[in-house]
Amino acid sequence: MSAYLKQGPRYLAVCLCSALAAGAAFQACAATAAEMRATYQQMRTELAASPLRRPMRLTSQETSSGLRGDVHAVVNQPLSSVVAAFGSAPPWCDALLLHLNNRDCKVSGEPGSEVITLSVVRKFDLPVDGAFQLPFSYRAVDRSADHLEVALTAAKGPLGTSNYRIVLEAIAVDPQRSFLHFSYRYDESAAARSGTKAYLATTGRNKIGFTVVGKLPNGEREFIRGSRGLVERNAMRYFLAVDSYLAAGGGKGGEAEAVAMQKTWFAATEKYPKQLHETDLDSYLAAKRSDTQRRAGAAPR
Repeated sequence: MSAYLKQGPRYLAVCLCSALAAGAAFQACAATAAEMRATYQQMRTELAASPLRRPMRLTSQETSSGLRGDVHAVVNQPLSSVVAAFGSAPPWCDALLLHLNNRDCKVSGEPGSEVITLSVVRKFDLPVDGAFQLPFSYRAVDRSADHLEVALTAAKGPLGTSNYRIVLEAIAVDPQRSFLHFSYRYDESAAARSGTKAYLATTGRNKIGFTVVGKLPNGEREFIRGSRGLVERNAMRYFLAVDSYLAAGGGKGGEAEAVAMQKTWFAATEKYPKQLHETDLDSYLAAKRSDTQRRAGAAPR
């Protein structure tokens, strides 16, 4: 068996490398890498047979306090490329801005204490003036030769949401492929949950997620709806943003390369039109072009 896939012992504590002495930090991070390798071994068969038409697994939870979506997937990128792309704060803006609801992104602060401020609209076609600000603290938990773990956390969000947490973990499967875990979660107040239910009962009543919960009378698969469907759609959009950024070679280049990355993300979402289709490619690219020009201080054409 490849050395990349040797299964290590499971761990019970979160790896907090920056808060531990050097020896203990190494052991904690090694345990985290071992946990990822164990997870990959457990999921190999399921990933190979994934109904998502690629080695990917998407799950969701509605907890007592909020919502969580998790994506596990194998990508055709070496671990070194994943670490180079997401082991620092600035590249995250390029990736997060692929999401059609994200209109602006800025990185501030010194290395080691960066803040990624994301401007988000509730619906992709709403004016950017109505965007809410979501400031994420960025932390590289582990950036080693065999494991990457980074966390983006925001204490407060809009409309009664809080405790946002985005986590990306990665290990090498072999010299050319990596196993990624992308997690997206947040808490909701009682008022926020009420607002979400109102949205899902009206504008969002026909929206579905990816989890199959049964069969319809016509024999087709029945997909989950409601709050879990909502968080599954967002988790998938964000994971595809990470994947598209990696496929573009880390976002290096100018306007043409940025547009190519946007087209890659849009094409990836359109593979799941029942869940993710919101607009056409030309409208998506026009909105992103307008946002880019606004950030550069130019009048949109």
